[in-house]
Amino acid sequence: MPKISKKGLEMPSSPIRKLVPYADVAKQKGIHVYHLNIGQPDIETPEGAINAVKQADLKVVAYSHSAGILSYRKKLAQYYNSVGINITENEIIVTNGGSEAILFAFNSCLDPDDEVIIPEPFYANYNGFAQSCGVKVKPIYSTIETGFALPPIEEFEKIITPKTKAIMICNPNNPTGYLYSKEELIALSKIIEKYDIFLFADEVYREFCYDGAEHFSVMQLSNIEQNVVLLDSVSKRYSACGVRVGAFITRNKELYATAMKFAQARLSPQPTDKF
Repeated sequence: MPKISKKGLEMPSSPIRKLVPYADVAKQKGIHVYHLNIGQPDIETPEGAINAVKQADLKVVAYSHSAGILSYRKKLAQYYNSVGINITENEIIVTNGGSEAILFAFNSCLDPDDEVIIPEPFYANYNGFAQSCGVKVKPIYSTIETGFALPPIEEFEKIITPKTKAIMICNPNNPTGYLYSKEELIALSKIIEKYDIFLFADEVYREFCYDGAEHFSVMQLSNIEQNVVLLDSVSKRYSACGVRVGAFITRNKELYATAMKFAQARLSPQPTDKF
């Protein structure tokens, strides 16, 4: 019998999925289960989106442009500009969910054994994405005593090595819900600039800000425009997790061209003009 790859054996299982069998057993016993283990919004998917799927009149689901259908990218750019993120459709690659966007970022920016620093607690599947790319995650700990605020910059500097090629944040954070402030992101940008490394920002929960707080995007940091990669998805803001439509966004033309190579390699269908 052939052997499974070392990479496959070392690939971590999703801790989220480990909880599913327990929930299934509880439901069979008539117990009501509140799912706090998965990022599925408790709002309905917009009716217009559902109707677009139902009414799609396609004879062939053909390959799109590798970056995604142009009309969709233009509409995405309009959305981002409406929230103060000034980009064009030529800085967006439509991906198969936010997960593929993260894989594009890791594969385009980091070599095997390179390191990415991520504030912990973090979305558990970041470990799996890193493992599949041969990348090492170096956690930096945030604590409940500070409300899971961004750790002090000097703490980042303590663990930066020649192998450190990126810092990754999720803002607002999954799972803590913490919203990084403009001041925190400006402070973080200084260390990105100092060491000339990448900043990956998972902003899929952008609209989930409360008590009058406003989201400040890493794309609004003017001093590190060439270092920033925005990772996004329609999953959360439109409660459309099963659609699997995400986005890889950068103003770095060389990085964009590199990520496009990965997009071209997978040649998968993208959203139609009707969705």
